Amino acid sequence: MALGGYDSELRRYNEVLRRAYAVQPNDRVLDIGCGMGQTTCEAARAAVAGSALGVDVSAAVVERARELARAQRIPNVAFECADAQVHGFPQGHFDLVMSRFGTMFFADPSAAFANISRALRPAGRLAMVVWQADERNEWAVVIGQSLGRAAAPSGPDPFSLADPPTVTEMLEAAGFAGIAFTELNEPVYYGPDVDAAMEWVRGFTCTSEVLKRLDPAAATLAVARLREALTTHLTDDGVWFDSRAWIVTGRLTPRG
Repeated sequence: MALGGYDSELRRYNEVLRRAYAVQPNDRVLDIGCGMGQTTCEAARAAVAGSALGVDVSAAVVERARELARAQRIPNVAFECADAQVHGFPQGHFDLVMSRFGTMFFADPSAAFANISRALRPAGRLAMVVWQADERNEWAVVIGQSLGRAAAPSGPDPFSLADPPTVTEMLEAAGFAGIAFTELNEPVYYGPDVDAAMEWVRGFTCTSEVLKRLDPAAATLAVARLREALTTHLTDDGVWFDSRAWIVTGRLTPRG
């Protein structure tokens, strides 16, 4: 699982997201939370007369994204290590801001979307995918039950943008209009076997933080429960879990 990582986990989302992003040949695209650059490179290929910039807060994944883009000889793609909440993007520059599960972890989402809106040209587009509520995601329910709900971690919340009315209000305040939510129900892939799935899930922040806080005996039991749960989701094609997400789209209101 380490080789494909997040891109492998979300493989079933990619085709529907390409349609949702609808990158046009002349678009200048900003990809938030780009990871190793799969979605950014795909956007650059579609924007044959435009460009794509991927940003991520992890310097390591940004460097890896650059390496992979160079290997693929994609001339109109670039990557920066940046926090989209505060980064000084050129104002009114981008035609499309897109994100594949990269916008849920802002310290101040209202400030982040205001900053992002300033980077868009008038009538520029936003298209992002975010998780629905944790109880609607089988992977989150199973991991939570295995680790013990009482030990739920604090910190970044992957479900912070799950509530449509709250997100709509936030985006409208940032200048977006025509906000729409489209439900996605696709399985996520955790690896070819249980060992690979265990390694992947133990790398999640929500998993590692809880295990660190448990005493050794409780942590051992939690890991055993998690392995058992992953085993029940093993198929001939690897370990899969149901998941539900929103595609959130909108357009920047032209500034008067």
